[in-house]
Amino acid sequence: MTDDRPAPPRKIDPVDDLTAEQATRVLELIGEAARTDGQQAVSEQGRLQLRGGPREGVRHLLLSVDGELVGYAQLEDTDPVEAPAAELVVHPGHRGRGHGRALGTALLAESGRRLRVWAHGGHSAARHLAQVLGLTLFRELRQMRRPLAGLELPDPVLPEGVRVRAFVPGDDDAAWLAVNAEAFAHHPEQGSLTQRDLDDRKAEPWFDPAGFFLAEREADGEIVGFHWTKTHAAERLGEVYVLGVRPGAQGGGLGKALTTVGLRHLAASGLPTAMLYVDADNKAAVSVYERLGFVTHETDLMYRTES
Repeated sequence: MTDDRPAPPRKIDPVDDLTAEQATRVLELIGEAARTDGQQAVSEQGRLQLRGGPREGVRHLLLSVDGELVGYAQLEDTDPVEAPAAELVVHPGHRGRGHGRALGTALLAESGRRLRVWAHGGHSAARHLAQVLGLTLFRELRQMRRPLAGLELPDPVLPEGVRVRAFVPGDDDAAWLAVNAEAFAHHPEQGSLTQRDLDDRKAEPWFDPAGFFLAEREADGEIVGFHWTKTHAAERLGEVYVLGVRPGAQGGGLGKALTTVGLRHLAASGLPTAMLYVDADNKAAVSVYERLGFVTHETDLMYRTES
């Protein structure tokens, strides 16, 4: 006996502001997918943007079938130059039914067919979806790792007149945001962080100012570089979360010294492994990290429309 009843129709609702219940359901969906896939389909920034009210330039697409949330996509249009960026996820129990393609098609429509899409982990299904949607590979972001056990690094050598201290929440916010914007002027995702973005991260359980290092000039206290580390407690991972040097202070070994300071902090915390993210085409940075013992662990891919 066959069941000839038609499948329940899917419904995609674009919204600018999620209710608390919707945000919880989306986070549960993302968590279920992560347990199956081995990594998050939606980035930290994307997950933070689920709560706390509407965000300028951010839209949420909720895909439901018969009232059940089975897919989610987020579209962020905040870059004045680049096409809107998106991430999407489908519940593992509802894959293979065209939901990913439906979300991708909806994202193309919402963005006016100017779109960049992340495929975290670069799985074959994501690569196939990108091809179906007519997207081409644009960017490769590597996650690199190295063991911290038995870490042996030379003492950090700071440029003359520079000292390192811990970040002071509240007191250092504005100055750090300014340096971050300068250091990552070429990197729209990191360089565009706002006070709200910083506050979101300071409110997270992992935030620890003792692992957020600022390099400042002794003469005037001006911040010239920083190394913000992060601990992933469940995975027992330490992360080189953000490492930046102000233009004009580069080339004097400050970046290497700050890297060493952060790695020593993570090792002293008892973490067995350190990780970081770096663009594959940043050959100089990849080479530095490889010399520090990092190797590629996995790769995230970004695809975009041709236009």
